[in-house]
Amino acid sequence: MSALLFGQSPSEFVDTPIHDENKSLAPISYPIKGITVVAPPKVIGGGAFRQLLNIHTEWVSFVPYGFTRKGEPDVKYNLEWQWWGEKLSGTETCIIEAKKLGLKVMLKPQVFMGGGWIGDMDFNSEAQWKNWESSYRKFIMDYLNIAIKHQVEMFCIGTELNIAMVKREVFWKDLIRDIRLMYKGKLTYSANWDSYEKVGVWKHLDYVGISSYFPLSDATNPTVGLLLKQWKPVIRKLKSFSKSQQKKIIFTEYGYMSVDGCAGKAWEIEKTKDRLRINHLAQSNAYDALWASLIQEEFWAGGFLWKWFPDGMGHEGYPEKDYSPQDKPAELIIKKWFNHSKKI
Repeated sequence: MSALLFGQSPSEFVDTPIHDENKSLAPISYPIKGITVVAPPKVIGGGAFRQLLNIHTEWVSFVPYGFTRKGEPDVKYNLEWQWWGEKLSGTETCIIEAKKLGLKVMLKPQVFMGGGWIGDMDFNSEAQWKNWESSYRKFIMDYLNIAIKHQVEMFCIGTELNIAMVKREVFWKDLIRDIRLMYKGKLTYSANWDSYEKVGVWKHLDYVGISSYFPLSDATNPTVGLLLKQWKPVIRKLKSFSKSQQKKIIFTEYGYMSVDGCAGKAWEIEKTKDRLRINHLAQSNAYDALWASLIQEEFWAGGFLWKWFPDGMGHEGYPEKDYSPQDKPAELIIKKWFNHSKKI
Protein backbone atom coordinates (compact mmCIF):
# COMPACT_ATOMS: atom_id res chain seq x y z
CA MET A 1 0.00 0.00 0.00
CA SER A 2 1.03 3.64 -0.38
CA ALA A 3 2.20 3.82 3.22
CA LEU A 4 5.17 1.70 2.29
CA LEU A 5 6.56 4.57 0.26
CA PHE A 6 8.15 5.74 3.47
CA GLY A 7 11.41 4.30 4.75
CA GLN A 8 12.68 3.85 8.26
CA SER A 9 11.07 5.55 11.20
CA PRO A 10 13.27 8.50 12.21
CA SER A 11 15.26 8.26 15.40
CA GLU A 12 14.76 10.56 18.35
CA PHE A 13 17.38 13.22 17.69
CA VAL A 14 18.94 12.19 14.38
CA ASP A 15 16.91 12.67 11.24
CA THR A 16 17.32 10.12 8.48
CA PRO A 17 16.02 10.55 4.94
CA ILE A 18 12.58 9.12 4.22
CA HIS A 19 12.70 7.48 0.81
CA ASP A 20 11.32 4.94 -1.58
CA GLU A 21 12.73 3.37 -4.71
CA ASN A 22 11.93 6.47 -6.75
CA LYS A 23 12.30 9.41 -4.38
CA SER A 24 14.54 10.66 -1.61
CA LEU A 25 13.35 13.29 0.85
CA ALA A 26 15.96 15.41 2.59
CA PRO A 27 16.42 15.19 6.36
CA ILE A 28 14.59 17.81 8.39
CA SER A 29 16.67 20.78 9.44
CA TYR A 30 16.05 22.81 12.58
CA PRO A 31 14.55 25.03 13.66
CA ILE A 32 11.35 24.30 11.74
CA LYS A 33 10.06 27.58 10.33
CA GLY A 34 6.38 26.87 10.03
CA ILE A 35 3.04 28.66 9.97
CA THR A 36 -0.45 27.29 10.54
CA VAL A 37 -2.59 28.08 7.52
CA VAL A 38 -6.26 28.51 8.36
CA ALA A 39 -8.54 26.20 6.40
CA PRO A 40 -10.09 28.43 3.72
CA PRO A 41 -13.88 28.57 3.48
CA LYS A 42 -13.77 28.43 -0.32
CA VAL A 43 -11.61 26.82 -2.99
CA ILE A 44 -8.18 28.36 -3.40
CA GLY A 45 -5.17 27.75 -5.58
CA GLY A 46 -1.47 27.58 -4.83
CA GLY A 47 -1.14 31.33 -5.24
CA ALA A 48 -2.70 31.75 -1.80
CA PHE A 49 0.46 30.32 -0.27
CA ARG A 50 3.03 32.32 -2.24
CA GLN A 51 3.17 35.16 0.27
CA LEU A 52 4.47 32.63 2.77
CA LEU A 53 7.49 32.04 0.58
CA ASN A 54 8.22 35.76 0.62
CA ILE A 55 8.87 35.57 4.37
CA HIS A 56 10.99 32.39 4.03
CA THR A 57 8.39 29.98 5.43
CA GLU A 58 9.54 26.37 5.02
CA TRP A 59 6.63 24.46 6.60
CA VAL A 60 2.87 24.82 6.81
CA SER A 61 0.43 23.18 9.18
CA PHE A 62 -3.10 22.39 8.06
CA VAL A 63 -5.76 21.94 10.75
CA PRO A 64 -8.94 20.22 9.58
CA TYR A 65 -11.48 20.33 12.40
CA GLY A 66 -13.79 17.64 13.71
CA PHE A 67 -16.49 18.38 16.25
CA THR A 68 -17.54 16.84 19.56
CA ARG A 69 -20.53 18.24 21.43
CA LYS A 70 -20.19 18.41 25.18
CA GLY A 71 -21.37 15.10 26.63
CA GLU A 72 -21.72 13.39 23.25
CA PRO A 73 -19.20 10.56 22.64
CA ASP A 74 -18.46 10.98 18.96
CA VAL A 75 -16.52 13.07 16.45
CA LYS A 76 -18.29 14.52 13.44
CA TYR A 77 -16.22 15.71 10.48
CA ASN A 78 -16.15 16.16 6.70
CA LEU A 79 -19.62 17.65 6.99
CA GLU A 80 -21.45 19.39 4.18
CA TRP A 81 -21.58 22.72 6.02
CA GLN A 82 -17.87 22.79 6.93
CA TRP A 83 -15.38 25.06 5.24
CA TRP A 84 -13.88 23.67 2.07
CA GLY A 85 -10.37 23.49 3.52
CA GLU A 86 -11.49 21.39 6.49
CA LYS A 87 -13.08 18.66 4.41
CA LEU A 88 -11.06 15.69 3.24
CA SER A 89 -10.97 16.83 -0.39
CA GLY A 90 -10.08 20.42 0.48
CA THR A 91 -7.35 19.35 2.88
CA GLU A 92 -5.87 17.14 0.19
CA THR A 93 -5.89 19.96 -2.35
CA CYS A 94 -4.20 22.35 0.09
CA ILE A 95 -1.44 19.80 0.71
CA ILE A 96 -0.91 19.28 -3.01
CA GLU A 97 -0.68 23.04 -3.68
CA ALA A 98 1.68 23.64 -0.75
CA LYS A 99 3.99 20.86 -1.86
CA LYS A 100 4.08 22.24 -5.40
CA LEU A 101 5.71 25.32 -3.88
CA GLY A 102 8.26 23.24 -1.99
CA LEU A 103 6.66 23.65 1.42
CA LYS A 104 6.85 20.81 3.93
CA VAL A 105 3.62 19.91 5.70
CA MET A 106 2.37 18.96 9.13
CA LEU A 107 -1.21 17.67 9.13
CA LYS A 108 -2.90 18.37 12.46
CA PRO A 109 -6.50 17.13 12.64
CA GLN A 110 -8.07 18.79 15.65
CA VAL A 111 -11.33 18.40 17.60
CA PHE A 112 -13.38 21.42 18.62
CA MET A 113 -15.90 20.89 21.41
CA GLY A 114 -19.08 22.92 21.29
CA GLY A 115 -20.13 24.16 24.71
CA GLY A 116 -16.70 23.78 26.27
CA TRP A 117 -13.00 23.15 25.79
CA ILE A 118 -11.78 19.83 24.44
CA GLY A 119 -9.17 19.65 27.21
CA ASP A 120 -11.99 19.24 29.73
CA MET A 121 -13.76 16.46 27.81
CA ASP A 122 -14.65 13.54 30.07
CA PHE A 123 -17.22 10.75 30.08
CA ASN A 124 -18.97 8.88 32.87
CA SER A 125 -18.80 5.37 31.46
CA GLU A 126 -16.41 3.03 29.69
CA ALA A 127 -18.96 2.59 26.92
CA GLN A 128 -18.99 6.33 26.23
CA TRP A 129 -15.19 6.48 26.12
CA LYS A 130 -15.10 3.51 23.75
CA ASN A 131 -17.62 5.16 21.45
CA TRP A 132 -15.68 8.41 21.36
CA GLU A 133 -12.37 6.62 20.79
CA SER A 134 -13.80 4.59 17.92
CA SER A 135 -15.11 7.75 16.29
CA TYR A 136 -11.87 9.64 16.90
CA ARG A 137 -9.82 6.80 15.43
CA LYS A 138 -11.84 6.94 12.21
CA PHE A 139 -11.40 10.73 12.08
CA ILE A 140 -7.63 10.45 12.51
CA MET A 141 -7.21 7.54 10.09
CA ASP A 142 -9.13 9.25 7.30
CA TYR A 143 -6.77 12.21 7.45
CA LEU A 144 -3.76 9.95 7.97
CA ASN A 145 -4.54 8.27 4.66
CA ILE A 146 -4.19 11.67 2.97
CA ALA A 147 -0.87 12.20 4.77
CA ILE A 148 0.36 8.82 3.53
CA LYS A 149 -0.83 9.38 -0.02
CA HIS A 150 0.98 12.72 -0.34
CA GLN A 151 4.06 11.94 1.76
CA VAL A 152 3.26 14.54 4.38
CA GLU A 153 6.35 14.98 6.51
CA MET A 154 4.68 15.23 9.92
CA PHE A 155 1.40 14.18 11.50
CA CYS A 156 -0.07 15.35 14.81
CA ILE A 157 -2.21 12.69 16.49
CA GLY A 158 -4.21 15.07 18.71
CA THR A 159 -4.40 18.52 20.26
CA GLU A 160 -4.91 19.62 23.88
CA LEU A 161 -6.90 16.54 24.92
CA ASN A 162 -5.78 16.95 28.51
CA ILE A 163 -8.09 14.54 30.34
CA ALA A 164 -8.35 12.02 27.52
CA MET A 165 -4.57 11.77 27.19
CA VAL A 166 -4.13 10.97 30.90
CA LYS A 167 -7.17 8.77 31.54
CA ARG A 168 -7.03 6.82 28.28
CA GLU A 169 -3.31 6.32 27.74
CA VAL A 170 -3.75 2.74 26.46
CA PHE A 171 -5.94 4.04 23.64
CA TRP A 172 -3.28 6.52 22.55
CA LYS A 173 -0.51 3.93 22.66
CA ASP A 174 -2.58 1.58 20.51
CA LEU A 175 -3.41 4.38 18.09
CA ILE A 176 0.24 5.37 17.75
CA ARG A 177 1.24 1.75 17.19
CA ASP A 178 -1.32 1.37 14.42
CA ILE A 179 -0.29 4.65 12.79
CA ARG A 180 3.35 3.53 12.81
CA LEU A 181 2.39 0.39 10.87
CA MET A 182 1.27 2.59 7.98
CA TYR A 183 3.02 5.92 8.25
CA LYS A 184 6.74 6.53 8.68
CA GLY A 185 6.85 10.30 8.76
CA LYS A 186 7.34 12.13 12.04
CA LEU A 187 4.69 11.98 14.74
CA THR A 188 3.84 14.36 17.54
CA TYR A 189 1.02 15.32 19.86
CA SER A 190 0.11 18.91 20.77
CA ALA A 191 -0.07 19.22 24.57
CA ASN A 192 -1.31 22.39 26.20
CA TRP A 193 1.51 24.52 27.63
CA ASP A 194 0.58 23.59 31.22
CA SER A 195 0.00 19.84 30.72
CA TYR A 196 2.89 18.44 28.65
CA GLU A 197 4.50 16.89 31.73
CA LYS A 198 1.40 14.75 32.30
CA VAL A 199 1.53 13.09 28.89
CA GLY A 200 2.73 9.49 29.08
CA VAL A 201 3.28 8.64 25.41
CA TRP A 202 6.18 10.88 24.45
CA LYS A 203 8.57 7.95 24.10
CA HIS A 204 6.37 6.58 21.33
CA LEU A 205 6.47 9.85 19.35
CA ASP A 206 9.21 11.76 17.55
CA TYR A 207 8.76 15.12 19.28
CA VAL A 208 7.33 16.55 22.45
CA GLY A 209 4.72 18.90 20.97
CA ILE A 210 3.50 21.91 22.93
CA SER A 211 0.85 24.54 22.29
CA SER A 212 3.20 27.25 23.50
CA TYR A 213 1.09 29.94 25.10
CA PHE A 214 3.25 30.37 28.18
CA PRO A 215 2.19 33.54 30.02
CA LEU A 216 5.27 35.74 30.26
CA SER A 217 4.20 39.24 31.25
CA ASP A 218 0.95 41.10 31.87
CA ALA A 219 2.59 44.40 30.96
CA THR A 220 0.72 46.40 28.35
CA ASN A 221 3.81 46.88 26.21
CA PRO A 222 6.66 44.63 27.44
CA THR A 223 10.09 45.20 26.00
CA VAL A 224 12.09 42.49 24.27
CA GLY A 225 14.55 42.63 27.16
CA LEU A 226 11.85 41.96 29.74
CA LEU A 227 10.47 39.06 27.72
CA LEU A 228 13.91 37.53 27.25
CA LYS A 229 14.24 37.51 31.03
CA GLN A 230 10.82 35.93 31.44
CA TRP A 231 11.64 33.18 28.96
CA LYS A 232 14.68 31.99 30.94
CA PRO A 233 12.91 29.89 33.62
CA VAL A 234 10.54 28.47 30.99
CA ILE A 235 13.48 27.42 28.84
CA ARG A 236 15.28 25.81 31.77
CA LYS A 237 12.19 23.71 32.46
CA LEU A 238 11.71 22.78 28.80
CA LYS A 239 15.36 21.86 28.41
CA SER A 240 15.23 19.60 31.44
CA PHE A 241 12.07 17.90 30.18
CA SER A 242 13.54 17.42 26.71
CA LYS A 243 16.57 15.75 28.26
CA SER A 244 14.42 13.47 30.42
CA GLN A 245 12.41 12.33 27.39
CA GLN A 246 15.32 12.32 24.93
CA LYS A 247 13.13 14.19 22.48
CA LYS A 248 13.33 17.56 20.84
CA ILE A 249 10.49 19.93 21.66
CA ILE A 250 8.42 21.42 18.88
CA PHE A 251 5.98 24.28 19.35
CA THR A 252 2.98 22.84 17.52
CA GLU A 253 1.39 26.25 18.08
CA TYR A 254 2.73 29.59 19.24
CA GLY A 255 1.42 33.09 18.82
CA TYR A 256 0.58 36.52 20.21
CA MET A 257 -2.36 38.75 19.41
CA SER A 258 -1.68 42.30 18.24
CA VAL A 259 -3.18 43.91 21.35
CA ASP A 260 -2.07 45.40 24.65
CA GLY A 261 -0.62 42.80 27.03
CA CYS A 262 -0.41 40.09 24.37
CA ALA A 263 2.45 38.25 26.13
CA GLY A 264 0.23 37.44 29.10
CA LYS A 265 -2.57 34.91 29.53
CA ALA A 266 -3.71 34.32 25.96
CA TRP A 267 -6.94 32.57 26.94
CA GLU A 268 -8.02 35.60 28.96
CA ILE A 269 -6.83 38.10 26.37
CA GLU A 270 -9.04 36.45 23.74
CA LYS A 271 -12.10 36.99 25.94
CA THR A 272 -11.34 40.70 26.45
CA LYS A 273 -10.05 41.53 22.97
CA ASP A 274 -12.93 43.93 22.25
CA ARG A 275 -11.76 46.15 25.11
CA LEU A 276 -8.07 45.99 24.24
CA ARG A 277 -6.22 48.40 21.98
CA ILE A 278 -4.40 47.29 18.87
CA ASN A 279 -0.70 47.14 19.74
CA HIS A 280 1.65 46.14 16.95
CA LEU A 281 4.79 46.83 18.96
CA ALA A 282 3.77 44.45 21.73
CA GLN A 283 3.09 41.69 19.20
CA SER A 284 6.37 42.31 17.37
CA ASN A 285 8.35 42.30 20.63
CA ALA A 286 6.73 39.04 21.73
CA TYR A 287 7.58 37.22 18.50
CA ASP A 288 11.07 38.70 18.49
CA ALA A 289 11.76 37.58 22.07
CA LEU A 290 10.51 34.05 21.46
CA TRP A 291 12.87 33.48 18.56
CA ALA A 292 15.81 35.27 20.18
CA SER A 293 15.38 33.13 23.29
CA LEU A 294 15.06 29.75 21.60
CA ILE A 295 16.91 29.70 18.30
CA GLN A 296 20.23 28.69 19.85
CA GLU A 297 18.70 25.98 22.03
CA GLU A 298 19.48 22.52 20.71
CA PHE A 299 16.40 20.97 22.30
CA TRP A 300 14.07 23.28 20.36
CA ALA A 301 12.90 21.98 16.99
CA GLY A 302 11.13 25.20 16.00
CA GLY A 303 7.43 25.29 15.40
CA PHE A 304 4.28 26.55 13.76
CA LEU A 305 3.11 30.12 14.22
CA TRP A 306 -0.63 30.53 14.76
CA LYS A 307 -1.87 31.64 12.15
CA TRP A 308 -2.18 32.77 8.50
CA PHE A 309 -5.25 33.58 6.42
CA PRO A 310 -4.88 32.40 2.80
CA ASP A 311 -6.12 35.13 0.47
CA GLY A 312 -7.33 36.87 3.64
CA MET A 313 -10.00 34.21 4.18
CA GLY A 314 -10.96 32.35 7.34
CA HIS A 315 -10.56 35.04 9.99
CA GLU A 316 -13.04 35.36 12.82
CA GLY A 317 -13.88 39.00 12.30
CA TYR A 318 -10.96 40.69 14.03
CA PRO A 319 -7.82 40.12 11.89
CA GLU A 320 -6.40 43.44 13.04
CA LYS A 321 -6.17 42.01 16.58
CA ASP A 322 -5.67 38.31 15.85
CA TYR A 323 -2.53 36.21 16.33
CA SER A 324 -1.56 36.49 12.70
CA PRO A 325 1.43 38.70 11.86
CA GLN A 326 0.09 38.90 8.31
CA ASP A 327 0.33 42.41 6.85
CA LYS A 328 1.40 43.78 10.23
CA PRO A 329 4.80 45.00 11.48
CA ALA A 330 5.31 41.59 13.13
CA GLU A 331 5.48 40.02 9.69
CA LEU A 332 8.92 41.62 9.25
CA ILE A 333 10.04 40.12 12.58
CA ILE A 334 9.00 36.65 11.44
CA LYS A 335 10.68 37.20 8.07
CA LYS A 336 13.91 38.14 9.85
CA TRP A 337 13.96 34.99 11.97
CA PHE A 338 12.77 32.69 9.19
CA ASN A 339 15.69 33.99 7.14
CA HIS A 340 18.14 33.32 9.98
CA SER A 341 20.88 30.94 8.89
CA LYS A 342 21.19 29.09 12.20
CA LYS A 343 20.59 25.38 11.76
CA ILE A 344 20.85 22.79 14.52
